[in-house]
Amino acid sequence: MTNQRRLADNVSRYGMEHAGVPRKGSALLQGIAICGCCGRRMTLHYSGSHSDYPVYCCRIDRDQRASALCQEVRALPVDSLVERIVLDALAPDQIAIALAAMAQLEGESRQLERQWMLRRERARYEAERARRQYDAVEPENRLVARSLERAWEDKLRAVEAIDQDYARWRSEEPLVIGTADRAELQALGENLPWIWHAASTSAADRKRILRFIVREVVLDQKRMRGQVWMKIVWQTGATSEHRLQRHVRSYRDYVDVDRLRRRIKDLNAAGKMDKEIATILNREGFVAARGCAFKNENVWLLRTRWGIPTVKINGAGANPMRWPDGSFSVQGAAVALGITPQTVFDYLARGLLAGRQLTKGQPWQIDLSGDQIKLRRAHVRHTKRSRKVAS
Repeated sequence: MTNQRRLADNVSRYGMEHAGVPRKGSALLQGIAICGCCGRRMTLHYSGSHSDYPVYCCRIDRDQRASALCQEVRALPVDSLVERIVLDALAPDQIAIALAAMAQLEGESRQLERQWMLRRERARYEAERARRQYDAVEPENRLVARSLERAWEDKLRAVEAIDQDYARWRSEEPLVIGTADRAELQALGENLPWIWHAASTSAADRKRILRFIVREVVLDQKRMRGQVWMKIVWQTGATSEHRLQRHVRSYRDYVDVDRLRRRIKDLNAAGKMDKEIATILNREGFVAARGCAFKNENVWLLRTRWGIPTVKINGAGANPMRWPDGSFSVQGAAVALGITPQTVFDYLARGLLAGRQLTKGQPWQIDLSGDQIKLRRAHVRHTKRSRKVAS
């Protein structure tokens, strides 16, 4: 019967709740991914120009009733998280902790076994005592005999009930692991990462290994905004829940858009430029909507969308010729000195002009007195005249 069930389960008919035999495709959860919305087994398809992006898809309603898809979940980030969780769970230190916990459970199990033995012995003793009382009664004393017979039957039923309870308890108790088994488990924890990542290990081999450890994985990306909720059902019957931030097309579906907005607003209020804000967001663990690192263009786009004003001293407009404090902008200095803005930047880099920025990315504020303007203009005229003579 076990082999027949295994053969039937190897048939890849997800609509009939068969996991199917592990195949050579890259999707790790092929056949064991369960839809968290409807509870049915998810199918699989590959997208991309080279069909190298697997997607877990719940499409039974569409296939059978021509309705909308239940959900689609991109496989690569989910597979990566499941792989990391499984390998971490079977790391040598985690196996050592589990073995220590099992040793403690085995000690408690031995104490309970002793208690069950005493209860069963007591019940058998009571039944045997009732039998002896029934055998000792005189046949003529029928009322007493019937009463003792009923008492004997009650004791026998009590023995049967305790035996059934004991058998049920034994079936629920964890297996006892011997010394040899413990050593093999420790070796498995040390060798599994090497086996898993070996070039000779195929995708189908990884799926077979996973199925020895994990029974199924429930996926639901509609439960929480911007996240894939995941529940791993282990072969032991234990379950663990996990969350994965998914890539979204719009910040309306971003996992924690309110916290992101507050952080950008606070950094902007502190006088940080877009590039500085992007660097801080990346350092603090924020990820852009499509899963990449933040850039100053992302911050500028979000600021504009959320109505957060720029901290640049000229706002969103062009630089004026002179700033309110009397200093010149790069464009104003270029006009005053009769040179190009690029030459102004060159003078600033060489120390020929004195200027300052409130922070990198802010417009330059250049201090020019009347004498400096005359001196610089004379230098420019002299340079032009020298070039004409040389030509």
